[in-house]
Amino acid sequence: MTTLRRVPLSVLDLSPVSSGSTASDALHSTVALAQHVEALGFTRFWLAEHHNNPGIASSSPAVLIAAVAAATERIRVGSGGVMLPNHPSLVVAEQFGTLEGLFPGRIDLGIGRAPGTDQMTARALRRSVGPLSADDFPEQLTDLIGFFAGGLSAGHPYGAMVAVPTAGAGPAMWLLGSSGYSAQVAGVLGLPFAFAHHFSPRNTMPALDLYRQSFQPSDVLAAPHAMVAVRVLVADDDAQAQWLARSAYLSFLHLIQGRPGPVPTPEEAANHPWTEEELMAVDERRDGEAVGGPAEVRDQLAALLEATGADELMATTVVHDPQVRLESYTRLAELFTEAAR
Repeated sequence: MTTLRRVPLSVLDLSPVSSGSTASDALHSTVALAQHVEALGFTRFWLAEHHNNPGIASSSPAVLIAAVAAATERIRVGSGGVMLPNHPSLVVAEQFGTLEGLFPGRIDLGIGRAPGTDQMTARALRRSVGPLSADDFPEQLTDLIGFFAGGLSAGHPYGAMVAVPTAGAGPAMWLLGSSGYSAQVAGVLGLPFAFAHHFSPRNTMPALDLYRQSFQPSDVLAAPHAMVAVRVLVADDDAQAQWLARSAYLSFLHLIQGRPGPVPTPEEAANHPWTEEELMAVDERRDGEAVGGPAEVRDQLAALLEATGADELMATTVVHDPQVRLESYTRLAELFTEAAR
C-alpha cells in the first residue's frame, strides 16, 4: 500500500444546483462550504466559470470570489478558472486587482485558455460577430500580465493605459489546463500550473512532464509547482460512495448529451434506463476520480500523488445533497491529518 503524502489540500467548487433547489440555494451552499473547509484547514477555495448551464450557478467567478472572501478569514480564494477568451484582459485585470485590494494576499487568479462553452454563448459574452477561438490567448495573457506589472510597452496600442487598482498589486496567477498547451506556456513563463485530472485523466502525466521540462525560473517561481484537480467523494464505505456518485454520473451524461440540468438525486440516477454506450461514457470519466470509503480514497489519492509528484491537490465534489458534500470534505481532511501522524 502506498503511503498518502501530505500536501496542501484545496477545493474547486462549481456551485452545483441540485434538483428541487434553486441557483440561490447553490450559491449560499458554496459560501457555507468555503467556511467549512477553511475551518478544516484547506489552503485554497476556487470557483469555476460555466455559462448556459442550469446545473451550475458559478457563472461569475469574480463576484462569487468576493462573496466567499468576505465570508471567510484566511483561506485563499480564486478562480478555477477565468476563461480568458470570454473576457477582455483589461476587465479581468481590474476585477482581480480590485479583489486583491480588498483581500490582500488571499486572491488567486486561475486562467484558462478554452472558452469552456458553446459558440453562441461565447459570442454573447464577447459581443463579437466573427469566429471565436482560443488562438489569441497568448496575446491576451501577455496583456493581462502587463496590466498587473504596471502597464504595457510603449509601442502597444494600449501602452498609455493603466489598470486601476491593478498596477503593481496583482493576485497570484496560475495557468490551468487539460492538455499540453497551457502546461508548456506555464512552464515557459515560470508560473504555477493546475491540471484538470478530473476532466482529462489520460493527459495528466504528459502535461505535467511537459510543464516541468519547459519550466524556466521566474520572479514568481524558482522551480516548477503543480497542482492536480481530482473528483473526490468520501463516504462511510465504498457502496455508499458509489450510490451517491450516481448523481454526478447522470449529470455528466446529460451534459455531454447537450441537455445540462440540475444535479439529480441518487434515486433518479438509479432509475435512469442506462444504455451500454452511456455506461461506457461514464466509465471513461471514472479515471479522474477518487470515490469510495476512507481507505479506498486514501489509496487512490496516494497513488495519484505518487504518480504525478503533484505539489498540491485540489478536490471537486458534486453530489445532490449539500450536507453530503460537507461530510465528504470532512472525511478527506481527516485522511490527510492521519497521514501527517
